[in-house]
Amino acid sequence: MTAPAAPGGKLPHFVSDAPFDPYSVERMTPEQERYFLASQWKMMWWKLKRHRLAVISGAILLAMYASILVTEVLAPYNLHSRFTDFIYAPPQRVHLFHDGSFVGPFVYGFHYSLNMDNLQRIYTPRDGKTVPPGAAAAPAAEIQKLRFFCFGDRYQYFGLVPGSFHLVCPAENGTLFLMGTDRLGRDMLSRVVYGTRVSLTVGLIGVSISFLLGITIGGFAGYYGGWVDIIVQRVIEVLRSLPELPLWLALSAALPVNWSPLLVYFGITIILGLLDWTGLARAVRSKLLSLREEDFCTAAQLMGASPGRIIGRHLLPSFMSHLIASATLRIPSMILGETALSFLGLGLRPPITSWGVLLNEAQNINVVVLYPWLMLPVLPVVIMVLAFNFFGDGLRDAADPYK
Repeated sequence: MTAPAAPGGKLPHFVSDAPFDPYSVERMTPEQERYFLASQWKMMWWKLKRHRLAVISGAILLAMYASILVTEVLAPYNLHSRFTDFIYAPPQRVHLFHDGSFVGPFVYGFHYSLNMDNLQRIYTPRDGKTVPPGAAAAPAAEIQKLRFFCFGDRYQYFGLVPGSFHLVCPAENGTLFLMGTDRLGRDMLSRVVYGTRVSLTVGLIGVSISFLLGITIGGFAGYYGGWVDIIVQRVIEVLRSLPELPLWLALSAALPVNWSPLLVYFGITIILGLLDWTGLARAVRSKLLSLREEDFCTAAQLMGASPGRIIGRHLLPSFMSHLIASATLRIPSMILGETALSFLGLGLRPPITSWGVLLNEAQNINVVVLYPWLMLPVLPVVIMVLAFNFFGDGLRDAADPYK
């Protein structure tokens, strides 16, 4: 408590007249200073790193997309290589030991026979123990050692540069069918690796088209409002009211049958992008409707900034993290759309190879029962969808690092 002021006097005060010492106040710790001075993107990265499942999923996606650049090297065989002596051959297992001794990565050769009751091809591994049907005794073991960083089937890298270098190759005059072969004797693993390039790029290009339309149309609808917003909303409602899969089927069936596979590829990609922008446009519209009333937007208008500059330089960057998180969740839907269309025979067609084209060959239930490895191309689809969903969830949580 202060002392009462004397009659007619000044109120006493207790302000120190000593010089101010900035080091006398409590300072932030290095961790606190690092946090308060960090940018939003750096804080997003810190929060994303704490989401272990999202980090693992991101590493898987990075590896899958990196494989696009070296598809020809990763595949053991050329995309069109056929082995007529090994039609519907089952997957070969990789072994390290034979009869208790270490040999190294190798596979056993096949002994082929035909079941005359159901005309099923039967391949028995020549491991020196298994007795093939109709044989009196097991044949001698046939060990085929794998070769790494080797030269094998010739290919055209991205269709331009000839080459023959592979990460792994079969033994000389041997076979390497880790995922079996199809009805034409083609290696399924090589076809899945080649299909990864097509399926994953369809998602990226389709999302790029979808984002360009969604951000542009939704941005103008949210910024201008009025009759522009009314027209955009009615168009979105009409498109969202149409059943998605039948609409895809109708548009993909409208593609001319005489188009080259490359034109069909771009046609399917554009169709997927043109029909998937409505959800993003609504999200952008709702954000801009609230942000256009903020002080920084009014200040930009008073300084004479054009609407395009205000939207692109001031409004969109304020929630760009949400757009990135939304993109990671849109890509798998694009890939699943292409897979569904190709599976139904209305999407990509041979000689283009994608995951959907490979699954199209497994439509016959009799084939699946006799040769179940033809369903193996569904594994990368499942892995990709789960990885994108987990990574998108982690990125969506990291998009608001202040929570």
